[in-house]
Amino acid sequence: MNDLVTLSLVVLIGCGANLSGQTAGQTPAAVRSTYVLGPDDQIVIRALHAEEISDKPFRIESDGYLNLPLVGRIQATGKSVSALEAELRTRLAAYYLDPEVNISVTEFRSQPVSVIGEVANPGVQQLQGHKTLLQVISAAGGLKPDAGQVVKITRKIEWGRIPLATAHDDPAGQFSIAEVNLRGLLESRDPTQNIEIRPDDVISIPQGSIVYVIGEVKKPGGFVIGTRSNITVLEALSMAEGLGARAAAGRARILRPPEGEDGGARTEVAVNLTRILAGKAPDVVLHPADILLIPNSAAKSATIRSVEAAIQIGTGLAIWR
Repeated sequence: MNDLVTLSLVVLIGCGANLSGQTAGQTPAAVRSTYVLGPDDQIVIRALHAEEISDKPFRIESDGYLNLPLVGRIQATGKSVSALEAELRTRLAAYYLDPEVNISVTEFRSQPVSVIGEVANPGVQQLQGHKTLLQVISAAGGLKPDAGQVVKITRKIEWGRIPLATAHDDPAGQFSIAEVNLRGLLESRDPTQNIEIRPDDVISIPQGSIVYVIGEVKKPGGFVIGTRSNITVLEALSMAEGLGARAAAGRARILRPPEGEDGGARTEVAVNLTRILAGKAPDVVLHPADILLIPNSAAKSATIRSVEAAIQIGTGLAIWR
């Protein structure tokens, strides 16, 4: 497991002795009160006056129980660290006067979350207490520049349905699936979108859509829209660093892919860049996978087929992020 989160765990058991200033104080209070223990989590116990427990690692069994010498079998799954401390105090009171118990965790293995797609460090991380969607994305190194507009969350139905209006069940009824608009999430326009993440959630962030600007521009290529909902012709032209010296701005065209999944030829949308740049015509919104073609003033025409062929065979067009 990548970057296994490890904290020093110590269970200090004494006969009324105050040991709070020792190793147990190293365990973060937030983890102690919020992290819910589960199967395969590991603890290491150091116990004063109890050699049966002292300095030995114990792993929570698959049935959710710890099998401890002296204490016996004790259910750990579903309890916070603080709650398990209270349970141990009760058990140990039969042997010691006012026992003090402090617990941490050496290995968090029971609450994995998968973060895949356009983040800096995709992979599996462990929930350590309550974490929101933004906190988990941040722990994965944050978004890449070419992250798309939405984040998809898939949750096992046993953890309950995702509390979002976009949530729906998969056909088998085993998972709840929802999408969150990343731009709205990052701008905090709707705090309810920043939901709490549950164990075994899969958070997927796809690559953003691309638009292409080719022909008589200074930097032709593909440009990732990213978390923006759309991009206009003038914005795309700005990313391409403006028109070339021989551009026929009045004869620009958008080559738009067909709608639906049936395929077919692209359609042409005439764009008079000369009028748009002069403020005499409105800017035009580009769709994902649109190609903005700026012809050479010396060329009479350029067919859709020749443009698509040039892209498909690879003419050195870069994808700019």
